[in-house]
Amino acid sequence: MRGLVIKNTGSWYTVKTEEGKVIESKIKGNFRLKGIRSTNPVAVGDWVEIVANQEGTAFITEIDDRKNYIVRKSPNLSKQSHILAANLDQAILIVTVNYPQTSTTFIDRFLAGAEAYRVPVVLVFNKRDLLSEEELHYEQMVMTLYETIGYKCFEICAESGEGVDALMPLLKDNVTLLSGNSGVGKSTLINKLIPGAAQRTAEISDAHNTGMHTTTFSEMLEIPGGGYVIDTPGIKGFGTFDIEPSELSSYFKEIFQFSQDCKFSNCTHTHEPGCAVRKAVEEHYIAESRYASYLSMLDDKEENKYREAF
Repeated sequence: MRGLVIKNTGSWYTVKTEEGKVIESKIKGNFRLKGIRSTNPVAVGDWVEIVANQEGTAFITEIDDRKNYIVRKSPNLSKQSHILAANLDQAILIVTVNYPQTSTTFIDRFLAGAEAYRVPVVLVFNKRDLLSEEELHYEQMVMTLYETIGYKCFEICAESGEGVDALMPLLKDNVTLLSGNSGVGKSTLINKLIPGAAQRTAEISDAHNTGMHTTTFSEMLEIPGGGYVIDTPGIKGFGTFDIEPSELSSYFKEIFQFSQDCKFSNCTHTHEPGCAVRKAVEEHYIAESRYASYLSMLDDKEENKYREAF
């Protein structure tokens, strides 16, 4: 039988078959030996073949080829990857300027990782109702930066529902990954998008202005009217995998654009003479925050912090 993995709770996977039946499934023992060096060889969003057994559960025997996926450094094992979700039409990254603060480095790492695996990203800025005038001004500047690069940005208040309706046309009939730091309001947004989803929410930790994990596993939730959103555990960091240093600049849209004019075709944009990228940074055509994020990711690779995943 063929089915869609709609939930992952560790060793068990919930599979919805093409006939609409939901079956709890496990990976067959030798499946992990096929060179998949990720903490979760099967991900939410995967299409799989399953074989039912007498207990009413099933074994996953095969994964269909993925059209794309988003992968990050495993939160537990630094030398392995963790696939957040597979076969996506898009990802929505929820950003908060404060309560908690999302860094531009985190945004840029997520965007570059998504570009590497051909997943379009929309940025949704939440909790504008909590921001001071100064913070609102900063939010507008950040939104303008990413819109100029070519990313769609939305401003919402998930708690009150303000601006949420504008997201519905984006979500209809698409498979959308929802991601972001812990505490940015993913569960609150899902409860607004899907009445009755009843995703748990938690207060922000006052001591460190950080979110506390409420989602502990990935799950696909059906949107009324068509489409799915994939809720994932909040992410603190985003170490990327499978990106060669020579490829990295092509995952930063504006850096790639200016790199065409570099003197050397293998320019790393760090020290070489005739580098059009560094010139563009100096002349403020490329934001210093974006260039700093590029350098930090290049540094990951230089130090070989993360072994390649596949």
